[in-house]
Amino acid sequence: MWALLIRDLRLATRSGGGFGLALAFFLIVCTLVPFGVGPEGGQLSRIAPGILWVGALLSCLLSLDRIFALDFEDGSLDLLATAPLPLEGAVAVKALAHWLVTGLPLALSAPVFALLLHLPGPGYPWLVASLVLGTPALSMLGAFGAAVTVGLRRGGLLMSLLVLPLYVPTLIFGAEAVRRGAAGADPVTPLVFLAAVTLSTLALTPFAAAAALRVNLR
Repeated sequence: MWALLIRDLRLATRSGGGFGLALAFFLIVCTLVPFGVGPEGGQLSRIAPGILWVGALLSCLLSLDRIFALDFEDGSLDLLATAPLPLEGAVAVKALAHWLVTGLPLALSAPVFALLLHLPGPGYPWLVASLVLGTPALSMLGAFGAAVTVGLRRGGLLMSLLVLPLYVPTLIFGAEAVRRGAAGADPVTPLVFLAAVTLSTLALTPFAAAAALRVNLR
């Protein structure tokens, strides 16, 4: 499992689909929003939680189609399907690699981008906490979408249409936690729901993604 994780991390950083692309897109979103809605700080601070979470969600979406595509193209996916490591474990490792190069850097850099949107000071720790809790679910659900569409030509659009509705609960609870934290209210309840969504996703999605891969590899 460690060898597969290290291999995927190396491929992600070498093939141009790593954290640099996600961070650049996140920065572009946070930079363009003030131009679209105006520079007034009060208005930006009200919409900042939602915009930050939408930006992080879309940034994670950029490289999802590469989770299994490279392995499918060079035949490595067939080897993984017959390896001693269960295919469910391989799916989980690949989702972890995606999170390490996209979700985790986005969570750690989000406070810097939040400055552009005038997020109130009390919301910064909750922004990081919600992204750390929620982005693993984004990567795992993305792995499921990538497994369903692997091998399809131009499957990226289909994968986006499949995955985006599944992202809605994570987006709702994540943005609500940041909004409550920024307003000085108690953000624990949405964080608990966010953690529940993530844990449920981590428990169930590897089996669904592995089943989809087995169907596509027949």
